[in-house]
Amino acid sequence: MDNGIDFLRAQVANAVMQHRSFVDALRDHESQAQDDRFRELCARHLSNMREHQQMLERYAQEIGADEGLVKKALGSAMGVARDLADVARESDFLRLVGDIVMARQSEDTFRTFREAGRTLGIQRLAQIGEVAERHHDAYVHDANRLVQQMFVEHARGAESAIATRTSAHPGSRG
Repeated sequence: MDNGIDFLRAQVANAVMQHRSFVDALRDHESQAQDDRFRELCARHLSNMREHQQMLERYAQEIGADEGLVKKALGSAMGVARDLADVARESDFLRLVGDIVMARQSEDTFRTFREAGRTLGIQRLAQIGEVAERHHDAYVHDANRLVQQMFVEHARGAESAIATRTSAHPGSRG
C-alpha cells in the first residue's frame, strides 16, 4: 500500500472516479426518470454535485495525481457503475436506491477527507470534505424520504394480502 503523498494521490483519484459515476447517474436520471419527484431531486442537487466534482478534479491536479491513476480507478469503478446501472434500469425506485448507495459512499469519502485534512493540517482537503459531506448528507436525506414514499406507493395493497394470509393461518407467524 502506498504511503504519504502517493497514498493521498491514489485516494483523491479514487474519489474523482467514484464521484464522477454518481454525478453521471444524477444527470442521466434527471432526464430519464419517469417520476417527476425523482427528476426534481436530481435537478435540485446536481449543481452542488458538479461543483464537488470540479473541486476534486482541481485538487487532484494540484497534488499531482497522475492521470493514469484516475483512469485506472475510473476503469474499475465504471465496471461497478455499469453493474449498478444494469440492475437499476428496471425502475425509478431501483435507480434511486442505487443513487443513494453511491451518495453514501461519496459522503463517507468526504467525511474521511474532512477529518484527515483537519488531523494532518491539509486545509484544502478538509475544506473539500466539509462542503461536499454536508451536501451529500442533504441529498441522502432528501433521497431517503423519496425512496420511502415510493416504497409505500409500490407496496400499497400488500397490506390486505398480508392480512388475508395471516387471518387464514391464525397460528402462523407472517
